[in-house]
Amino acid sequence: MASCPSPNSSMNVFRNQTYQPEPLSAGSLFTISFLGIVSIIGVAENVLILGVIGFRVRRSIISLWILNLASSDLLATCTLPFFTLYIARGYTWILGSTFCRIYSSMFFLNMFVSAFLLAAISLDRCLVVVKPVLAQNYRSMELVGRVCGVIWVCAVICTIPFHLFREAIPLPSGKVLCYYNYAQFLPSEPFDLKALCRQRKDGLVIMKFLFAFLIPLLIIILSYVAVNYNLARRGSRRPFRFVRLVVAVVVTFVLCWSPYHIFILMEMMSPKGSPAQKFATKFLPIATGIGFLNSVINPILYVFSCPDLCRKIRHSLGAVMESVLAEDLGELTRRRSTARSTVSASEFVMRKKSSIPALTRLKSEDSEQVESLSNSH
Repeated sequence: MASCPSPNSSMNVFRNQTYQPEPLSAGSLFTISFLGIVSIIGVAENVLILGVIGFRVRRSIISLWILNLASSDLLATCTLPFFTLYIARGYTWILGSTFCRIYSSMFFLNMFVSAFLLAAISLDRCLVVVKPVLAQNYRSMELVGRVCGVIWVCAVICTIPFHLFREAIPLPSGKVLCYYNYAQFLPSEPFDLKALCRQRKDGLVIMKFLFAFLIPLLIIILSYVAVNYNLARRGSRRPFRFVRLVVAVVVTFVLCWSPYHIFILMEMMSPKGSPAQKFATKFLPIATGIGFLNSVINPILYVFSCPDLCRKIRHSLGAVMESVLAEDLGELTRRRSTARSTVSASEFVMRKKSSIPALTRLKSEDSEQVESLSNSH
């Protein structure tokens, strides 16, 4: 993997090479079609969830959590078409270094925000069950809003290194990778470039694994262990609908993101050129696509876990269709009434024009009769 090219000159050696992608196999065509459909569905459903929760649902702490999760998922699904294009072009990037950084930043921002939000939601549920009095006194929408703001800021800070080192890197074959270029922002003192690149690569991999997966997962597990322990101690087995929703979202998060982190760790720990590293490098794009699926599955979980939300969505869609139909019917009625008034006006003008000669004839006949009467007298 071209993650540590020589500084300055080597980045421009292959700029003029052109890469001709090989014909796509049946598996690649299926993957591209599947990701294309998933991207359309993902954007549409996350926009729908945001619209319903933002404008149709009464604002609450739970809706605020889901609103932030859906916002993060929308960012990820908006970048999925570009990942699909990357695969369709034979895993070569054609949109330049700037958009490579933007695309990658959105991907990693969603990864960190989703992990931080799920950990925060789990702690919130734990606080409600374990310390209900404390939650009653201090838990508020204003506080949750501030927590969500801090989460977004922390996620942006964690994304900055991935944004800085990401670049479109040309290969001798003419293919262009949207990958890391660690040979940037070099120190002024003497250094070993390969060792520096290795340290930076390992540091970012460990950072992703710890802050976007392992630590949030441990917080989630410990929070729900505490919740179940307290409920069992009180003898309460009453299910919480939102707890079921969070458990489903967390399980989906683990299933979708664990392959990505496993392959990233495998690529980092395996010797260069080994079968394990080649295997990880080959299947890492597939694991990345599975990670994108997390942002598509979450809105489905919101709908099926919350019947009230499902009813709101059906009502919102019905209201939209009624509005569209009402506008169309109103426009049709307006056009018909305009056409009728135009026809009536033209008929009136024609009748008026045809009545003028008749009035003239009547006037002439009346004058003739008056003259004949005067002559007879």
